[in-house]
Amino acid sequence: MKLFSFFSRLLLTIVLSLCLLIGIRQSTKTKEWVYQNVYQNHFPFLEVMKGYQKLFGTTFPFEKYLKSQPVFQETLSYEEKTPYLEGVKLSVLDPYEVPILQTGLVIFIGEKEGYGNVVIVEQLDGVDCWYGNLSSWNVKLYDYVEEGTPLGVVNKELYLVYKKEGEMISYEDYL
Repeated sequence: MKLFSFFSRLLLTIVLSLCLLIGIRQSTKTKEWVYQNVYQNHFPFLEVMKGYQKLFGTTFPFEKYLKSQPVFQETLSYEEKTPYLEGVKLSVLDPYEVPILQTGLVIFIGEKEGYGNVVIVEQLDGVDCWYGNLSSWNVKLYDYVEEGTPLGVVNKELYLVYKKEGEMISYEDYL
């Protein structure tokens, strides 16, 4: 019965995806709408994932049977914090392996003025956390990342910025 349920969810997902792709291909207005709302505006990928899981269950049906323990389960440690631009600058060891602060989805990897190399994680609570000044990172765009897993490496300073719906919010609520 569970196997049937898995295949029916898989088939429904494929059919919905194909209908969406055909609709996008056939209509210029639909293409423009998708481009505007997915690529230019902030698209709530995590909200879609939560809705999918509520309707259909997990995306990987066998994960409850897998008993793996995380190897790297760290919390953020720093020596000093000072306000910096729109967020906070944390003085850390050199080099420092940065842990993910909250579970979420990687929505940006690249350079931001004043912050250097940045990885932005949209957390489950809808807050975007910017991890700046990274010298290297272990994630890819649209990776689902768990709290405590390694994000990347910084040297001496980590910049954090918290934003919700494009507006800066206080880092003090999160540190």
